[in-house]
Parts: sequence; C-alpha cells; structure tokens
Amino acid sequence: MPDIANKPVVTDSEEKEMSFVEHLEELRIHLIRIAISVCASAVFIFFATKSIFTKVIFGPLNQDFLTYQIMCKLSHKLDLGDKMCYSPAAINLVTLEMGEAFLLHIKVCIFGGLIISFPFVLWELWKFIKPGLYPKERKAANGVVVVSSFLFLAGISFGYFVLAPFAINFLVGYELPMINAASNSNLIKATSLINYMIMFTVPVGIIFELPIIVFYLAKMGLVTDTFMREYRRHAIVLILVIAAFVTPPDVMTQIIIGIPIYILYELSIQIAARQTKKRAAELND
Repeated sequence: MPDIANKPVVTDSEEKEMSFVEHLEELRIHLIRIAISVCASAVFIFFATKSIFTKVIFGPLNQDFLTYQIMCKLSHKLDLGDKMCYSPAAINLVTLEMGEAFLLHIKVCIFGGLIISFPFVLWELWKFIKPGLYPKERKAANGVVVVSSFLFLAGISFGYFVLAPFAINFLVGYELPMINAASNSNLIKATSLINYMIMFTVPVGIIFELPIIVFYLAKMGLVTDTFMREYRRHAIVLILVIAAFVTPPDVMTQIIIGIPIYILYELSIQIAARQTKKRAAELND
C-alpha cells in the first residue's frame, strides 16, 4: 500500500505556477515560429536584393511606376493633356559612412520580412490567444486574421502607391536659396530615402487597423458609436496630428493621408453602432 502520508501535497499555488510556466512555454514556441517566418522572409529579400531595391524600394523613382502611369492615363481621359502626368525627381543616392550600405540592407530585410510574414505573425498570435477565449468569443473573432491582414496590407499599399510618390517628389523638389542651385540633380542619402519609405508604409498599415480595433472594443462595450460621434471633432484634430507625424510637413501629403484615416473613422462609427445594438439585444435576452 502506498505511503499516502509521505506523498508530497501539491498546493493550488504550485498548480497555478505550473500552468503559468506551461503558458510561457507555449508563448515561446509561437514566438520562435514567428521569428523563423520573419527571418525566412528576410533571407529571401536578402538574396533578391537587386529586384527588391530597384523595383520595390526605389520604385517611386522610376518613370514607369504604376502610380505615374495611372495618373497620366487619367489625365488624358479627362482631356487634361499631360497636366496630371508626373515625372519622378532626378536624384543620386549615396552612402556617406562605412558600413552604411550593409546596415541599410539589413534594415530593409528586417522590415520587409515583417511585412511579408505579417499574416503568419497574426495567425500565430491568434493560435496562442484562441484557447483562452470562450466559445462565444472565438466565434465572434472568426476571420480576424484575414481581415487584419487585409487592412494592414491595404494600408501598406496606400502608403506605397499613393503617399510615397507625391511626398518624395515634394521633398526632393523643395528648394532653398543657395542650396543645390548649380546642380540639376540632388544628392540624397540612401538611408534618408529608405527611412521615409518605411515611415510612409508601416505606420499607415498600422493605422488602417482602426476598424477592427473598434469592432472588438465595441463588442466588449468599451467604445460606443455615441462616444465616437461626440468626440468626432477631437478625433479630427488627432487625425491631423497623426497625419503630420507620418508624413512630411506639407499640407498636401497630410490631406492625402488624413482623408482615408477620417473615412476609416466614420466606417468605425458604423461598425461600433452595429456592435452596440447587437450587444444591447444580447443583454436584453
């Protein structure tokens, strides 16, 4: 007969500690998978350097960039001639510090890897969170990975195809007396251009997540459409501040990014209204 008296007693606190450790272990596994996916995407970008830099990163500097072609075709369809035809600014990209090109390459690989693997990153985070949700919450969150990925990539595309070309042309073409007065082209640090390209895309992709964030906040009762309507004026000011933060200091590019953010805000109000009514109906039942 086993000696029950000498058998160690497992307390509630020890059981909780074990479950917490297992929880951390599960998180570690998901984070490792995320790191592997980002690194794999970064390695792909590393070995596709020429295509990535010439056709993607420096795409807005090429005459055949998609945005310029669409604007020019639209100009002709509207019988405006070449008034809406844009030509990229003539610039010479340089690196001025030893190791700058290598560090710049690594930076592009990391950010590019994050963008490419973003849907997988969301999927891994969702798999980690999902077991801790109630069945009703899981059902409500169906499709969150697909929708979030779509909104993020839509924001990236908007920043890349709409915001970046106009902002870069404005910044490069902006002149001051006695600066580059005798030169037909500008010497621009490659690091500066790439930092701006990152600023024009990644933050915009995050901002485009607003509707789905509002969806879940409204579902939890933390945000209502009444609240969002009441503070609409404050939101407009905040939108302008955000637009000024992620864009260069000129009015046109701030308007370009501010308009879609405001549209997303109005869309979020409608989403919040539907969720508020749905939540009220569930509480009444």
